[in-house]
Amino acid sequence: MDEEKDAGQLDVKDCFESLAQEARELYLPNTIQYIDGVPNPLDFYREYVCPNRPVIIRNAISHWPALHKWTIPYLRDIYGEKEVTVAVTPNGYADAVYKDHFVMPEERTMSFASFLDIMQHSNDLEKSAQHPGVFYIQKQNSNLTEEFAELIPDVEADIPWATETFGNPPDAVNFWMGQEKAITSMHKDHYENLYCVISGRKHFILLPPTDLPFIPYGTYPAAKYKEVSPGHFEMIDDPEVGQLPWIPIDPQEPDLNKWPCYSKAKPLHVTVNAGEMLYLPSLWFHHVRQDQATIAVNFWYDMEYDIKYNYFKFLENIAAGDKKS
Repeated sequence: MDEEKDAGQLDVKDCFESLAQEARELYLPNTIQYIDGVPNPLDFYREYVCPNRPVIIRNAISHWPALHKWTIPYLRDIYGEKEVTVAVTPNGYADAVYKDHFVMPEERTMSFASFLDIMQHSNDLEKSAQHPGVFYIQKQNSNLTEEFAELIPDVEADIPWATETFGNPPDAVNFWMGQEKAITSMHKDHYENLYCVISGRKHFILLPPTDLPFIPYGTYPAAKYKEVSPGHFEMIDDPEVGQLPWIPIDPQEPDLNKWPCYSKAKPLHVTVNAGEMLYLPSLWFHHVRQDQATIAVNFWYDMEYDIKYNYFKFLENIAAGDKKS
């Protein structure tokens, strides 16, 4: 019986590898593709949404005033007195696994002008020492429309051709602004994501849904960072949130001794520059970082819960069962 069980497990693992390989041979790119200008909604749907394939779109937001207006002096002038929500961490990792906990950032309310001062002096050791930690505006509750509505005329409340493509307006429009140390840990979203960089650049590590069996998952008790004294953060357990599933691996420096299966994953490394838009399809795993102060706006359009999602959940259940056995 043990020999039959081992053979069965080996067959499942072979199937996982075959699935990932066939996906790359049939429709997934080895490098990111680019298109220039606003795409035709029907063509975009056929060529990228249906096959669940990422692409960078150039010159699709070149008409946005934000590309040349969103400087620190401009933002301070138009919005400086407003109170905003800022995520603060000791290491730049908000919503990430650390010391066997899923750790969320400390959320602070401050004037936008105060946040901009911190951004402006982040490379000044003396001034940055007055505000220890990594500060990042990253609240994903459609904060552009909820907290930063005054900035909408400089961008758009939706992307017209994308709204036509997906058949509905976006569920959320998020404003992102942070220092070079701000990092988003590996995860996936149930959204069709159009990620637009206004200034700076973002570096994405992407993995397709078919690489799911090679990506480690765990369940971790929730905690939050709290600055208990200047420059000293502690993790405070959050029993109300309870246990959360998350991906513990850092794809920049994966520990293959701990998670050898990740060696079979084939990440796609993508840089999105100012003025460019990344279409990140639903259910793709992604890790995001930046090497300089960066501003971005992203649009979350709800995904279709069709047979694609059905098959993904099927794969997820099989992979989870295989890892337990």
